Amino acid sequence: MADAQLLVSQNEFTCSVCLDTLTDPITIPCGHSFCLKCLTDCWDQSQEFSCPQCRHTFTKRPELNRNTLLNEVLKKLKKTAITSSPLQSQKYAGPGEVECDACTGKKFRAVKSCLTCTASFCQTHLQPHSEGDALKHHTLLDPDGNLRRKLCAKHQKSLEIFCKTDETCICVMCVVTGHKGHEIVKLETEREEKQKQLGTTLSEIRKRLEKKEKTLKETRRALEQIKISAERQVQEHEKNFTDLIRCIQKTRRKLTERIREHENREREKAKVVMERLEKEIEELKRRNAELKELSETKDNFHFLQTFSSHCVLPADGDSTSFTVTADFSFEDLSKKVSSLKKSLEKMSQWHILTFTPPGNEVSRFVLLPPDPQSREEFLQYFCPLTLDINTPHRELHLSEGNKKVTWEETEAKYPDHPDRFDWWPQVLCGEALTGTRCYWEVEGSGEDMEIGVAYKGLGRKGESSGCHLGYNDKSWSLAWCNSRYSVCHNNKETVISAPYSPRVGVYLDWPAGSLSFYSVSHTMTLLHRFNTSFTEPLYSGFWLDCKCSVTICHLTPGDH
Repeated sequence: MADAQLLVSQNEFTCSVCLDTLTDPITIPCGHSFCLKCLTDCWDQSQEFSCPQCRHTFTKRPELNRNTLLNEVLKKLKKTAITSSPLQSQKYAGPGEVECDACTGKKFRAVKSCLTCTASFCQTHLQPHSEGDALKHHTLLDPDGNLRRKLCAKHQKSLEIFCKTDETCICVMCVVTGHKGHEIVKLETEREEKQKQLGTTLSEIRKRLEKKEKTLKETRRALEQIKISAERQVQEHEKNFTDLIRCIQKTRRKLTERIREHENREREKAKVVMERLEKEIEELKRRNAELKELSETKDNFHFLQTFSSHCVLPADGDSTSFTVTADFSFEDLSKKVSSLKKSLEKMSQWHILTFTPPGNEVSRFVLLPPDPQSREEFLQYFCPLTLDINTPHRELHLSEGNKKVTWEETEAKYPDHPDRFDWWPQVLCGEALTGTRCYWEVEGSGEDMEIGVAYKGLGRKGESSGCHLGYNDKSWSLAWCNSRYSVCHNNKETVISAPYSPRVGVYLDWPAGSLSFYSVSHTMTLLHRFNTSFTEPLYSGFWLDCKCSVTICHLTPGDH
């Protein structure tokens, strides 16, 4: 009978400080019992002597003596085989489960975690929290293996308040120490507000998904259209060249190759966009699942701690602006082929180039003769240029009908203009060069200058390389300094070994993506050729150092 009684009241032998079975039990005047070491340590660290369980305060520190009777009962309890122990109904903690912090040896699975005690307890060791008045006010949570993160690092108090001013969880002590005057609310209140924001974010994700999935479908349809259009063009030209197969064999092969090249380029562009869209869709779906899971969590602290990082959506890509040039015209080429049947053998040496005008969805094929070899052939593509009065730096002075630019110490009184260079001594021409072949010549005087071409987006304000001709991805240049040539694009400079001439010819084949610089004297010597793919109209430009000048030459096909 004595053993049975011990079984019924065994929870009375638990120390409410260490939550373990009493060791060297002592009983204080209020009637509660504790481990001798637990209570001694507790009172040694405090100026006040109170019961850890009922909080009764003693004027003087009571003398602590071992409770002999209780000690004997505990010894007997340890020796007794407890066959009906409630521990038998509990399960040991498995992998990934929270263990009871009060168990010794093999630990049972925790059923609750106490935020106040910063410990987790099994069913047996949790009973003091429901039986003792002193522990009933503790905050119990579902088992959590990382309770420390829910405590204030500074005050070791539970984080029960949210500071809207600093967007962080705080404890009650933080309110008066570091967040005085801030806007504070309960975690539950902030959770409700953030839940609404979460709903808005989920709605935005759904809209983005719909938009990107729609774009993906359109891109797939465009990919099919590319194939259909390419096949149609090949078949049409196969028919056109049937009667002239001997003469146009080489031209037909070139044309077919160009069509296939265009198809492959557009196909690759479409595939890149499709892959990017698929990745973005996958990422949005993943983010959608995470946010749904976050919205369903019951852990307010976890929700608020992870809300900011989860609800910041990645920057929306520009893949939706992609336009596939699925259709391209052959009308111009067909007319020329029909009118030049007698010259087809010569035309077989010509270049067939694909040209897509900026902002146009239809690609065109341009038929051009071989690159010019003599200066007379270059002059057939002469393009008159004029310096744009809205672009020169104030140290550059224009003359001769805006055909000549000279560096001078006195500043010119140009009006302010957003296109004007304010740091680099540069100037651009006003004519946009695109979709054709152009040739012009310049003559320089001085020790150090540059000529080249640039997109309109070349920077104008400041001293960064984004504004310097040739030192960015928006411009190409040839420099001659002390009778030595060098070329530059995207800040990559290459020195050229070639005979010096003050006159330089510039040949631009925009459709072919070719920009060539020639030294012009009694012969034309190629200095350098840039091969690229131009995407915008180009503007001729110049950079001048002190006491230098550049003149745009007036040419006619009869000049030699």
